[in-house]
Amino acid sequence: MKMLKWSYTKRYNIIARFDQFPHSNVIFRKIKDYYFIYTISWSKEDNIVKRHHLKEMEILLNEELGTIEFYLKRIGS
Repeated sequence: MKMLKWSYTKRYNIIARFDQFPHSNVIFRKIKDYYFIYTISWSKEDNIVKRHHLKEMEILLNEELGTIEFYLKRIGS
């Protein structure tokens, strides 16, 4: 999976799109020192998002923003 684009929203959340779900907006929120998925505006044009997709999206965004070390500590990796 690849992240197509991301940007900050008005309330310091991040909105992102991914190549496997190009019509769905994924909203991330920051907790402590890393980002997690808060909600997905899922589009019927995309496949159903499964749990392993969510984890992969979180890893990609945290890598992009340089917070992956904190994220991995959170999940115990």
